[in-house]
Amino acid sequence: MSSLTSSNEAPRIFPHTRWSLVLAATRKDAPESAEALEALCRAYWYPLYAYVRRCGQSPHDAQDLTQEFFCRLLEKRWLDSADREKGKLRTFLIVALKNFMSKEWRRASAQRRGGGQSQVPFDTEFAESRYAADHSATLAADETFDKQWALTLLDLTVNRLRAEFAAAGKPGDFEALKGCLMAAPGAIDYVTVASRLGMNEGAARVAVHRLRKRFREIYREEISQTLSDQADVAGELRHLAAALAGK
Repeated sequence: MSSLTSSNEAPRIFPHTRWSLVLAATRKDAPESAEALEALCRAYWYPLYAYVRRCGQSPHDAQDLTQEFFCRLLEKRWLDSADREKGKLRTFLIVALKNFMSKEWRRASAQRRGGGQSQVPFDTEFAESRYAADHSATLAADETFDKQWALTLLDLTVNRLRAEFAAAGKPGDFEALKGCLMAAPGAIDYVTVASRLGMNEGAARVAVHRLRKRFREIYREEISQTLSDQADVAGELRHLAAALAGK
């Protein structure tokens, strides 16, 4: 992944992110664009489901609505409205969902009732259990979406980090270290970490430092996958941090 541009460099479009691929192919017959969009939908569907639920829809209706939204989205009916220069996947998806809810869902449901399934199947039991476990009851629907979007990016980051440790033949090290990811530096018990890893305390400190550094790198990469403009990364980091801080 390319590093961020310095303050005196002109913003550039990410050439290889999944969202940029979708944007670049909105007016072309490009199978790779559809594949990229489907991959994005698979990764980021839950925040949309949470938004629909917080808008007052029942679990059954929220499931139907979210599935139907993806059916329409994967047909690329709205991609031409995406802003190529300032495109944020987060903004595009929530605006498209709001438009769908206000204008098209009932009509689309009537037309498709009894028809095919969405190309993006998701675990509805997991969705509802996760929603029920969220205690941010005071958040508005838009705030819920942003918070769940940030949490989804964190989940993707942790999964990638876990996979890297597994590929290196050290899955146990990740399990021993993962509790240090979100802990304040002063709250980390390095003696216990060292014991779990079978190393001295100094080596454990280095391992924790490397883990947290790599976590930050991957998190920035995951954010960049949802943007088209490199200059947006710092702003998106701030926005997501604020969303996570919401109660």
